[in-house]
Amino acid sequence: MDVVVQLLHPSVLVPWMLAMLFGIFAGATPGLTATMATALIVPISYYMSPVAGLAMIIGATFTAIFAGDIPATFLRIPGTPASSAAILDGFEMNRRGKGGFALTLDLLCSSIGGLIGVAILIMVAPPLARIALRFSSAEYFWLGLFGLSMSAVVSKGNTFRGIIAAAFGLLISTVGMDVTTGHPRFTFGQLELLSGVGFIPAMIGLFGLSEVLKLASDPATLNVPSITQSAKISLLGALPAIWRHKITVIRSALIGTFTGSLPGAGADIAAWVAYGVSKKASREPEKFGSGSEEGVIAPTSANNAGLAGAWIPALVFGIPGDAVTAIVVGAMLMYGLRPGPLIFEQSREIVDSIFMIAVVTQILLIGAGLLGIRAFSRILRLPRNAVMVIVLLFSAVGSFALENSFFDIYVMIAFGIIGFYMEKNDVPLPPLILGLILGPMVERNLRVGLVRTHGDFLPFFTRPISAVLAAALFITLFGGPIWNLIKGRLKQP
Repeated sequence: MDVVVQLLHPSVLVPWMLAMLFGIFAGATPGLTATMATALIVPISYYMSPVAGLAMIIGATFTAIFAGDIPATFLRIPGTPASSAAILDGFEMNRRGKGGFALTLDLLCSSIGGLIGVAILIMVAPPLARIALRFSSAEYFWLGLFGLSMSAVVSKGNTFRGIIAAAFGLLISTVGMDVTTGHPRFTFGQLELLSGVGFIPAMIGLFGLSEVLKLASDPATLNVPSITQSAKISLLGALPAIWRHKITVIRSALIGTFTGSLPGAGADIAAWVAYGVSKKASREPEKFGSGSEEGVIAPTSANNAGLAGAWIPALVFGIPGDAVTAIVVGAMLMYGLRPGPLIFEQSREIVDSIFMIAVVTQILLIGAGLLGIRAFSRILRLPRNAVMVIVLLFSAVGSFALENSFFDIYVMIAFGIIGFYMEKNDVPLPPLILGLILGPMVERNLRVGLVRTHGDFLPFFTRPISAVLAAALFITLFGGPIWNLIKGRLKQP
């Protein structure tokens, strides 16, 4: 009861609400990620109590993760990396005039997925964290490859072209310093490329600038609004669809929580894995990528749950699950709190406050999200040429703001042109992004693992968890064709 009274005090409640509104703005603005929102809030929270500061951080991050789906649905530009999967079906629903319905599903499933993730965080944090800590380089290698295999599953149209896009993403991910020797690779003398190709500018270019170029190539559409009317939002109208796909919601939230609890995985990978698994398990997989309700529900149920899952290793062992919780761990140390097993004994009141804040944030998210959807839908009723100017401005600012580098703007332009020509040739963009995200993880863990085993690849198969992940990878890639072959043989007289 004391925790509830403390959270309702104006010194906590007011900054908490303001931070959630800031999270909506940051998430819906391409380039201003949830990580950036958290980083901007930490210096402000330094002058507040630990509970107020943590309320601001938690409120901003959860709302930013959802808000990234707003431009992904309306403009096909993910507001955050975790929203990349939302462009597949959310944007297609918007093209059919159902953008408001797609975002209503997004909003409610984000809240439900977040609640499931937080519930698991509260109940089973220590066991899940212990499992995650048992992962070695071999397990992370297979996990990365499993995530890459999802690129073949989620590709719209030709699977082979999806694999080509993923391979291209892997190739781009090798730019920069070699992970083991420290030698520059494919930098062509550009100092800005020593740290690799920036993911955020690349994502903005692929999904933002390429869309602008596509619209510019068809002048007849420039004076037409992006959406012809304000988004129709009906929470009650979306509930039957969520009930029909309740298994997808629960399964995706569980996948998101588990994936998020693995250090380095994050909400973006959780969303893609949940999308791929849901497509495999669906009775209508052919509808994915063309405006499927399941395709909207799966990733958004997973990414907020993944954010909650990232708190598991952060709280229990002081090991950040992703970039956001890395900032959170630093903030907790700033407040004089030391994450780890002893925090449950020495600072139990703070831990209870964190749990309560996370639960209440999922409920308040619905109100904050509705404001964000309505505000953004009004802006998009402007003619497309005006909206595209705004998109170009935010794309340039978002690309520049991350590192204060003009070079990132050039990266954004380059990937915009690449994305434009890839789409003209029916090569899907999401696998490229997935390859760019997972490439460093796959390469680093493969090479570190081989160094530890003196070049022997056998331990990658003999470790129990590695064997399970390798089997899951094989089933994902070849399970469907093998099953179809078996069914064909059984049907023969």
